[in-house]
Formats: sequence, structure tokens, C-alpha cells
Amino acid sequence: MKQLRIGVLAGLFVVAGVLSWAGARLWDSMGTLPSVPLAAPIVLAVIAVILTATALSLRSRLRAQRERRQDAKGVDPLMAARAVVFGQASALVAALVSGVYGGTGVFLLGSLDIPARRDQAIYAGFSVLAGIAVIVAAFFLERVCKLPDDSDDDKNGAAPAGPV
Repeated sequence: MKQLRIGVLAGLFVVAGVLSWAGARLWDSMGTLPSVPLAAPIVLAVIAVILTATALSLRSRLRAQRERRQDAKGVDPLMAARAVVFGQASALVAALVSGVYGGTGVFLLGSLDIPARRDQAIYAGFSVLAGIAVIVAAFFLERVCKLPDDSDDDKNGAAPAGPV
């Protein structure tokens, strides 16, 4: 499984933001602008909390397993892989959604004197922050579930495994 790359997420964020900003300008020229829902930052924050709680739970279970505690509950590798995939998918979607709301928020900065647009800009800003929280939580979950590198054996003088 490939790891998340910050460059891919940043690129997705920037492209979505530019397209959203251009779309908001075009839409505003027609007389209306779609609103940023209040639920957007809330949903993103809930996803960030779920990812963080999953990472903390897995980290404590893995630590208990490494320390060979009697009460240690094992971690199913398939469950850990599913958690990582959920984190990666969440990070990609969060980068896209944050870019969309970020672009809309940047457009709305030009009209903060209108109360409704100021509220929309605030919701968009919180959506971007919550999206960043999802991405950070996904990286943390990925780090918790990362397997040790095979190169550690080579550094300790062990012979590489392979066909003889």
C-alpha cells in the first residue's frame, strides 16, 4: 500500500481551490452564489475525531502487544489495513473539499461587509481548518499502522532473505 504524499494532497487542494474560486466568480456574475453549509466543518471535524480515536486505540493496543501484556488485545492486520485505507481516502476527500471551500472563501473575502457572505466565509474557513485536521489525523493513523522497514534487518548484519 502506498503512503500518502503531502504533495499530492497540496496539489489537489490548490487545483480544487483555483477551480472553485473561478466557479464562484462565474456563479456570482449570474447573480447568486451557492452557500457553504454549516454542516461542512462539523462533518469534517467528526471525521478527524474518528480517525484520531482510531489511531490512538490502535497505538495503545499495539504498544500493549509489544510489551507482551497479559490483557493485550491483538490487532487484526486486515482491520489495521482498512483503517489506513479509510484514513487515506478521508485525506484525499478532505483535500478536495477543503480546496473547494477555500477557493469559495477566498472569493468571499472581497465582500465581508455583507453579513450573509461574512458568515459563509467563516464557514468556509472552518471547513478548511477541519479538512487540515482530517489530513493530519490520517497521517497520524498511517504512522501508527506502519510496519517496520525491512532495511532494519540489513543494518543489523542479517543476510537478506531471498532465493538461494
